[in-house]
Amino acid sequence: MTGPRKRRVVLIVDDSPDIRSTLADLLQVEGFETRTAGRGEEALALLGKERVDAVLLDIKMPGRDGLEVLAEMRERFPDPAVLMISGHGDIPIAVQSIRGGALDFLEKPLDSERVMIALRRALRTRELEKENRRLREEIDREWRMLGDSPAMAELNRAIERVAASAERVLVTGENGTGKELVARRVHLLSDRAGGAFVALNCAALPEALIESELFGHEKGAFTGAHARHAGVFEQADGGTLFLDEIGEMPLPLQPKLLRALEEGVVRPVGGTETKPVDVRVLSATNRDLRAAVETGAFRRDLFFRLAVVPLRVPALRDRRGDIGPLAAEFLVRACRKNRLETRRFSDDALAYLTRLEWPGNVRELENFVSAAALLLEGSLLTAEALAKFHATSAVSPGSAEGDLFAKGTLREFRDAAEAAYLQRKLAEYNGNIQRTAEGIGIARSHLYRMLERLGGKDSPAEPTEGR
Repeated sequence: MTGPRKRRVVLIVDDSPDIRSTLADLLQVEGFETRTAGRGEEALALLGKERVDAVLLDIKMPGRDGLEVLAEMRERFPDPAVLMISGHGDIPIAVQSIRGGALDFLEKPLDSERVMIALRRALRTRELEKENRRLREEIDREWRMLGDSPAMAELNRAIERVAASAERVLVTGENGTGKELVARRVHLLSDRAGGAFVALNCAALPEALIESELFGHEKGAFTGAHARHAGVFEQADGGTLFLDEIGEMPLPLQPKLLRALEEGVVRPVGGTETKPVDVRVLSATNRDLRAAVETGAFRRDLFFRLAVVPLRVPALRDRRGDIGPLAAEFLVRACRKNRLETRRFSDDALAYLTRLEWPGNVRELENFVSAAALLLEGSLLTAEALAKFHATSAVSPGSAEGDLFAKGTLREFRDAAEAAYLQRKLAEYNGNIQRTAEGIGIARSHLYRMLERLGGKDSPAEPTEGR
């Protein structure tokens, strides 16, 4: 049960005792606590000693006037909402004070209702600003790039430089390295951070739906189009569009995407008119797009439009020094998310995790740590506990060889080996059934049958992709 809410404190700064008294009486009746000061120096001294939520500040005062006090307040005490008190002839100066950081001005003679409306509006504005800062900080923590290795330091420097530009960026790297995280960091550090960040996974949709998702469609454009749908270009207008797995973009759609990038317009499916869009496009792939260009699987002109600035995300094995800090952070997040008691890794546990290969990169490490947090007991997770867990875990990052040779029959051994192989390949291809089947050289339908046989009737039809 929370305690009673603290009363708001308002500081009244005016050289007139009558105005200070009148305002103090009004505000106290309305439930505020008040402090008063007759000079600017007195007000600044008081602000240095106690919390104040708002300041009513007169412009014309002996000594330091209101504008001087406002300038110092913005530098030393930026939190209180400031409203200026001005005489009739001070209106131009009052407008100048708004540019200096005041939220409003009150003209003498003061009207009680106007004072209260302006004060409450200013306090609400400050609350919204604080909440926006809190949300931005929370988002920044959620999407920050973890790791202090030289490779990550170089990547972070590149992200900061790229974010300040308006250029398109192609993020490359293996599955699970954090390509979307890089794209979100570019967005958050750019001048488009106040706009939307819209992501589309080009490998997660049937080819027939990708055009509609990209450019939208009009009502009646095709069977099932019961209403107009805004595509991701339109949704991201004024912000950033992230096209993940861009290497999976169907070849027939690539000219339309190229036109949208070159002309800044889109035409919804079934529509006759184009719509202008202001979008910064970031894309990502784990494929070698240059090789795809040479084989004709990807348009050369589209590649150069997308890859104005390339960013390569290093594999986890190339920055082993980051594995320990990453694992520790993931453990904190898992405990917080699942409301578990605080846990930590022993030094030998972190050393053990650092020795493993992690072919699924950061995503695999995070999944393993989350599972360990849920299923292992005790506040201290040791190397011995992790080794036993990883030998039997479905998200095991290491070799399952010892477990395989413990199987009693050849059929059990073969099934376990196939299951481990398919699980690893699915992780490498980010859960995409079609690409996994192509990668291991079997038909998609055959892969489904294998998954059903090895996983049982409850095996999912299509594993979903992680972040």
